[in-house]
Amino acid sequence: MQASTSKKPLLRISNLKQYFPIKGKNMFVKANDGITLDIYEGETLGLVGESGCGKSTLGRTLLQLYRQTDGRTMYYGRSLDEIAPKYVGKTFENLGKHIAQMHELEKKRNALQAEADKLADGPAKYAKMDEAEHARKAANDAFLDIANLIGGFITVKDIEPVAKAFTEEYKASQAMSKLMKELDGKQLDLDDALYAVEQAKKEGKGQAKAEKELAKAKKAKDDLDVKIAAAKKELAAKHAVIDEMRKPYANDAKFQEYEAYLDDGVDLARLTYNEIRHLRADLQMIFQDPYSSLNPRMTVGQIISEGMKAHKMFKKSDDRLQQAVINVMEAAGLQAYFIHRYPHQFSGGQRQRIGIARSLAVKPKFVVCDEAVSALDVSIQSQIINLLKDLKDERNLTYMFITHDLSVVKYISDRIGVMYLGNMVELATSKDLFSKPLHPYTEALMNAIPTTDVDRGREIQVLEGDIPSPVNPPKGCKFHTRCKYATEICKHMVPAWEEAEPNHFVACHHYLGKPEDEEK
Repeated sequence: MQASTSKKPLLRISNLKQYFPIKGKNMFVKANDGITLDIYEGETLGLVGESGCGKSTLGRTLLQLYRQTDGRTMYYGRSLDEIAPKYVGKTFENLGKHIAQMHELEKKRNALQAEADKLADGPAKYAKMDEAEHARKAANDAFLDIANLIGGFITVKDIEPVAKAFTEEYKASQAMSKLMKELDGKQLDLDDALYAVEQAKKEGKGQAKAEKELAKAKKAKDDLDVKIAAAKKELAAKHAVIDEMRKPYANDAKFQEYEAYLDDGVDLARLTYNEIRHLRADLQMIFQDPYSSLNPRMTVGQIISEGMKAHKMFKKSDDRLQQAVINVMEAAGLQAYFIHRYPHQFSGGQRQRIGIARSLAVKPKFVVCDEAVSALDVSIQSQIINLLKDLKDERNLTYMFITHDLSVVKYISDRIGVMYLGNMVELATSKDLFSKPLHPYTEALMNAIPTTDVDRGREIQVLEGDIPSPVNPPKGCKFHTRCKYATEICKHMVPAWEEAEPNHFVACHHYLGKPEDEEK
């Protein structure tokens, strides 16, 4: 879990796993293997680590370009009522069955922990403790899947009335969601009709017909507004029924404890293909290669407008669409007259600006910058980084900035996460990470940074050894094969993800400065 903070999370990732099967073999590449972190609105989260550690995979998995193997990715840019995903309805329909499965997982976890407690310290105990920890995570995920939706009602013995009430609420939110999606189309029709009237006035012909279409579009939208008002009233009534059901439990401590788990976020990992498409505009990506990521057969204007048209921001190509493209081009530092040129006519830095403009055109909330400056000259890198920082402030964007360059990530990031072989090993503010790294791997990365500062009195220390295979990673702590602080427990038990210092998280049995290690 993350520390309490006044910042609002945009994404909350829990135990995320992304495994890729190897064709013809019953084996998997464990690209991401149990990642937990929060990403807050308006921040830049830097992500660093050696090549092949799973940084880019994590970014693409958060956007669901790769459908994650396991875990939760809660998104708070939209509400459950707004999306009304199918997984919510299925959970309510089989609520009793899901709760029974959750209890079975809890029993398994308790049994494994009891077995571990009976064993003496040593490899066998550590292995059993690690098995118990995996069972604990599975039970916790099952618990959250239900408690996030029904809160304290997870403690109620007679679950049938609860399931019925929440199912009715879900149906009302489904109806609301359908109408809200229809509203986007009606608003687009109205905008087109208004534009047609303006054009008719300029041209001095066809004004009567255009005004007739405008009146028709206005009536259609007004009629829909009436339906939406009725749907909102119905949904509020269903919410009220559930609130009334809560009253008898006002003094039930256990019920109130679990009420805190209610979560209005949308689990991206459980959305259907069409549901995730509805959120694509919110979640965008800037790719590493500014050459291969742009279609050479499309002009700049076509590349940038493609997303706008796909997400129906404009119904057809007209002057409004072209002006919107020009506006976003200028925001990305591109001249308006570039609009009809092709990618091969631009430098690498200009192409990356086109990629940035393409991402921003659909007004996203979260952008994954996947090695966005690594393919550029150093002089151009600073320009692109400054552009990204300015755009973030102007548009209240949230970034995940993936890079292997520690100097770059230090400059642009509010917080930095360090990854190793599919796992997050440390997470802290940029200042804290550089002033006091806690994980041995982070320390090794810092010591490998070239410097001309002779006063620091140190030589570059290269991290020895190769990264193990993600197909068959080492047991216990994956870094123990290269770590100078490793002990027996590191070889058998996965270290817990813990808050070692305020807002400074680490996964290490012997993190630097750990009190019990210092006493030894």
